[in-house]
Parts: sequence; structure tokens; C-alpha cells
Amino acid sequence: MKIAVTYENGQVFQHFGHCEQFKLYEVSGGKVTASQVVSAAGSGHGALAGFLKGCGADTLICGGIGAGARTALDEAGIALYPGVTGGADEAVAALLAGSLSYDPDTQCAHHHEEDHKCRSGSCGEDKHGCSGNQ
Repeated sequence: MKIAVTYENGQVFQHFGHCEQFKLYEVSGGKVTASQVVSAAGSGHGALAGFLKGCGADTLICGGIGAGARTALDEAGIALYPGVTGGADEAVAALLAGSLSYDPDTQCAHHHEEDHKCRSGSCGEDKHGCSGNQ
């Protein structure tokens, strides 16, 4: 199993489509055996699912995410755990323990609209008036 987490400064980054780094975790026997931070800079919304698939990821933990990205991840066969906040390492540990707090209905549906609103109330986006602070 390989888990990808949207990543910035040790935390789960809150907007999938603007994520510049992912932390990838290799998991064997229910335990993390290795991890690394990889750059996705330049991939953009549409290419991130393919980027993750190319990295071997089969699971994604993230904050806010749009409908198009959800579809792309589903088509790539990547399990999705959206609406997660806090530390990336802690999120992976919670997922492996079966106690990850996430919101399957979290959606970020702004994509360059001036009244950017995230269903979860916080996507971490600093653009279009949404600072991600709760």
C-alpha cells in the first residue's frame, strides 16, 4: 500500500488542486516502512491524479478537493479520504489505526470564482478570499 498526503510544512495541505508537494508513505503489514516528500509543482488540477498514480499511490488523504479531481482519482483507482486537517504523519497513523477523522462530503467548488466557498468551510486556499482559517 502507498498512501499520498497533500503536504505543506508537516501538515495536510488544504487544497488538492494547488498542492505542490505530497508526502508518500510506503505501508507494509499495517506499518509505515518508508516515507518521502515529492514535488508535484507544475502538475496542476487535471494532472495530479495521474501524477499520484505514477508514484504508485493507491490512497490519498487531503483537505478540500473539487468534483473533477474526485472523478480523476476514482478513475485512477485511488481511494480518497478528504476533509482531513492536522499533521500528515498523524493522519496516516490514524488511517492505519482505523480512526482517521475525515469528511467524505468535503468539496471545494470555487475554481477561480470570486466567491470561493468550500463545503468544509476551510480549504486552506489563500486565493479568492478564502484563507482557510476557521
